[in-house]
Amino acid sequence: MNVNFSFIILTLNEEIHLDRLLDSIAGLNAKTFVLDSGSTDKTLQICEVRKIEVQHNDFLNHPTQWDVALRNFKVTTPWTIGLDADQVLSAELYKLLYEFTPSDYTNIDGIYFNRKNYFQNQWIKHGGYYPMYLLKMFKTDLGFSDLSENMDHRFQVPGKTMKWKDGHIIEENLKENNINFWIRKHNIYSDLIADEEHSQIRQTLKITGYNGIFGMPNQRKIWKKQLWQRLPLYLRSCLYFFYRLIIQRGILDGKKGILFHFLQGFWFRVIVDMKIEERRGADRPTRSLYRLIATKFVLKFVFLFLFFYYINITFISLSSPGGFHITFVERHLNYIQTLRTGYISVTAFILENMGFSVRSSSMRLTVINHSGFRLVYSCLGYGLMSCFSAFALTIPKPFKSRYLFLVLGIILILMLNICRLLLVAIYNKPSLNIMNLDHHDIFNFLTYATILIFSYIYLSFLKHDK
Repeated sequence: MNVNFSFIILTLNEEIHLDRLLDSIAGLNAKTFVLDSGSTDKTLQICEVRKIEVQHNDFLNHPTQWDVALRNFKVTTPWTIGLDADQVLSAELYKLLYEFTPSDYTNIDGIYFNRKNYFQNQWIKHGGYYPMYLLKMFKTDLGFSDLSENMDHRFQVPGKTMKWKDGHIIEENLKENNINFWIRKHNIYSDLIADEEHSQIRQTLKITGYNGIFGMPNQRKIWKKQLWQRLPLYLRSCLYFFYRLIIQRGILDGKKGILFHFLQGFWFRVIVDMKIEERRGADRPTRSLYRLIATKFVLKFVFLFLFFYYINITFISLSSPGGFHITFVERHLNYIQTLRTGYISVTAFILENMGFSVRSSSMRLTVINHSGFRLVYSCLGYGLMSCFSAFALTIPKPFKSRYLFLVLGIILILMLNICRLLLVAIYNKPSLNIMNLDHHDIFNFLTYATILIFSYIYLSFLKHDK
């Protein structure tokens, strides 16, 4: 008996697949366990003939089923391999396992197998489906099933992993040769994914584990999934289909391959989005509650905008000669002058590093042989910053998210204003005015447009926050 690793297999009416899989691992002489979820065909008879230990558990979803399998089977070997019944080992992977020695992998907790996926006898080589690495082999006392999702299953390990690039798992579900089976199966899957994503949006279910685009395959999958959930419904399905078919060259997979990418990469995703929208609709407040929320938002926004705006006007009045001038405010609380001086200093610094000759004062900047500007109060952008600050503090997000949004937005407005001042200092000429718009109007228009785009992108990445 193999003392290095054991196999665990999940089954449900797998007589069409099980013999094929068991034949592919037979020569490894490894202990094999099967967790069945109610087979009514010859699956259990096959297990009995081959003297395979079988346990039963009603199927809820793949992550839960694997968790039950790992907790209930008494695996005594140092390594475990988890396989689906519709998978087989390639000759190269068989050789790697035949020669496997645990002492060569003392610093490794898990091993990724490369997968070849077939659909109706067609290898799906493109569209992001190959290479496809799955964590299938892990140290028995360390590997676990990630229960943070209802549908997509991942084994996880706490430590270092590696990839076997040469050997393959060959995966082909022969039941899917009948398209009706494929549609029924994915209709069930779409419910699981819709429930899962809806729960994650409401933060009742959270994806766990480190995620990063430069990590191992499991980590990249989590990163991609979190990015996917932030994209608008329906649009993401179109983008994903285009990405698979064109960018990932799925069109090269031939007729059956293109049909697979359409069904799995577009049709299935649209069905999921429709079901998510249904679930969102059930959670939406009544129209009267919406009106109340909107009214509160508008009133709070208007109040804060007027408050910030007239605070600035008040300080301008108190710190300027004449009117309500207060010397103490001018000398010690004059943030308006500090803002103006900062604009001029930064603009002069950039221009000088660009090779221009510059003269500047507390209110004016001149570029020798070019142009310049006099920085009056209307050029400071305090109206824009007042408007954005009111909006950032009004949005229904956690304080940390609002504060970061506010800081990033103010920095963006300051940067845009400095860009405007640089252009004005070098190129400002009355003949360049378009449709009687001066640079203040153009700046306001471009800044509001930029802030609007920035707000949409930033808030879309925060849409899960409560």
